[in-house]
Amino acid sequence: MSKNLGLRSAIFVVLTIVALVYLVPTFSKELPSWWKFLPKEKVKLGLDLQGGMQLVLEVEVAKALESELERVAEDIRDDLRSEKIKYSDIKRNSTNGIDITLLSAQDVKSFEVLKNSLYPDYDMANGEKTENGQVVSMNMTQTAIQNMKASWTEQAKETIWNRIDQFGVNEPYITTQEDNRILIQLPGISDPDRAISLIGKTAQLEFKLVDEENSVEDALKGNIPVDDEILYNTEVDQETGRTERTPYLVKKRTSLTGSYITDAKVDLDQYNAYSVSLSFNKKGARIFESITGANVNKRLAIVLDNNVYSAPNINEKISGGNAQITGRFTSDEANDLRIVLKAGALPAPVTILERRTVGPSLGQDSIDQGIKAMLLGGALVVLFMILYYGFSGLIAVVALILNTLIIMAGLAFFEATLTLPGLAGMILTIGMAVDANVLIYERIREELRVGKTLRASVEAGYEKATITIFDSNLTTLITALILFQFGTGPVKGFAVTLTIGLIANFITAVYATRVFFDYLVINLNWKKISI
Repeated sequence: MSKNLGLRSAIFVVLTIVALVYLVPTFSKELPSWWKFLPKEKVKLGLDLQGGMQLVLEVEVAKALESELERVAEDIRDDLRSEKIKYSDIKRNSTNGIDITLLSAQDVKSFEVLKNSLYPDYDMANGEKTENGQVVSMNMTQTAIQNMKASWTEQAKETIWNRIDQFGVNEPYITTQEDNRILIQLPGISDPDRAISLIGKTAQLEFKLVDEENSVEDALKGNIPVDDEILYNTEVDQETGRTERTPYLVKKRTSLTGSYITDAKVDLDQYNAYSVSLSFNKKGARIFESITGANVNKRLAIVLDNNVYSAPNINEKISGGNAQITGRFTSDEANDLRIVLKAGALPAPVTILERRTVGPSLGQDSIDQGIKAMLLGGALVVLFMILYYGFSGLIAVVALILNTLIIMAGLAFFEATLTLPGLAGMILTIGMAVDANVLIYERIREELRVGKTLRASVEAGYEKATITIFDSNLTTLITALILFQFGTGPVKGFAVTLTIGLIANFITAVYATRVFFDYLVINLNWKKISI
């Protein structure tokens, strides 16, 4: 028994030291150089404690689906030409289909073989016959649509995460929700409007040739060529605030997109104006070289989210895979453009469904009030336990301190976020820890009343109370896990601290206090104790 007691004592000593080690980074402003071999995780504070911003975004997957269909329609046009299948028209028929008008029955058969080989996610059906040929409909399957929606939402989350990471927000929380939604929490952010602009920018970069043969003035009057569109260069004068819009007549077909970008950085040009330099991967460099080589003395518009940033003249074939975006950028605008281009484009536009901002002063007030509540509740519990149970109550207080250390260390270890409801969960676990000690002590009292020795009473008291404590903690733990699984925000924060607290309660109330009692009655051979 003595040997077993020594092992149990060593376990709790080690547990206490480990808990303290995990809490040092949280309460220390600077860590010594040798600490690099030890845990560096801190207890994270949620928005309601640290202040910051919470956003709920919805990914507009319908628009992404339209863009996907437009891209597939272009691919089909190239495939038909490559396979020499004759057609008269290709167009998107709805939000999930494409109509192709083929000239003959043989063309329909050839296209069916092509479709089965290259487009397995589409169902094919013959439509009406017209004077121009047989209309064939390609409709995306529901399974493919659902997979794409989930993929686009996840891709949007990753893109936003990369942007925020480069923006410099510490410990952001980003997760996907149902209905193509994304929850974003940005603790401690100082410029919410700039962050929203950065997060919500689609950042679809396109390079399009300017139509040099047709007049932009005629296009503005309504005479727009079939393969062209009008886009504008919109700039705001930083001094006067005046907005200037310059129209460009450009080709609809995108020659190159930003998906090939490997790097983006901010530079100063010869006039000390900010610009953004781009680098493409090998494939992008080959495409860019081919475009510039085939269109010397023409202009290439650089378009971001349908805004023409510049349309420089191509003087010669450009090799090396580098390009530059110029404009009237401020330092922040150029840096934000660099971030979104380097992080990648969102697969679809996003809409802000909810915006909530918590000031840091309110967060500090919450922390102060929470700490005061914990201190007051703890002091009352300590006072009650010592007055009612005497020296045994003091043992329960020591276990309560260890319980609090384990909860805080657990939050650091699991990199959990402490929220205001989480503080409430900690206070609740304090009460539950005391309840467990009360059950044990009352059992010991009952055994002492029937005339058993202190050692026998302690053993019987713990044996009889342990199963009751286990049952009560287990049922509450199941509830906490359900809250964690299906809850969001404050509910999940409450569930995290409650779960860790329940486990810590059982360890400290049943096992840690037993070590003290066993040491007193076995090693020191106490015959009586105030309880």
